Amino acid sequence: MHQRFTFSKDERLSSKTFIDNIFNGGKPLFAYPFRIIMLPVGYDKKAPAKVLFTVPKKNFKRAVQRNQIRRRMREAYRLNKNELTSILQEQNQSLALMFIYIEKEIKDYRTIEKGMKKALRKIQNSPLAKPASEQ
Repeated sequence: MHQRFTFSKDERLSSKTFIDNIFNGGKPLFAYPFRIIMLPVGYDKKAPAKVLFTVPKKNFKRAVQRNQIRRRMREAYRLNKNELTSILQEQNQSLALMFIYIEKEIKDYRTIEKGMKKALRKIQNSPLAKPASEQ
């Protein structure tokens, strides 16, 4: 079967109240250059992982820089998410994920993609991504 590397609107996390819930009750993980906050949510067949990418204004004052980093993060996620989403679908589970860029300078795409792969592996191996029977 042909894999599609998409990032649809269903996969984006946009609800303000939902984002507040992630900040308040989510489990943090670190995978340089990201801080990831994850929270299990009700199963959604269309989007087993809902994702938000953020770059702090404190570290990057110019919107152009924040947007550039955010685009690189989205692209790295889009190309490497398939393994995570297939595992979540097999387990009938959904996660809300927030990727926060913690580096103080703009890194090239290759570094961001390497960090994204590491982050996705950590998410797959975390207890929140495993079914209740394995914990």
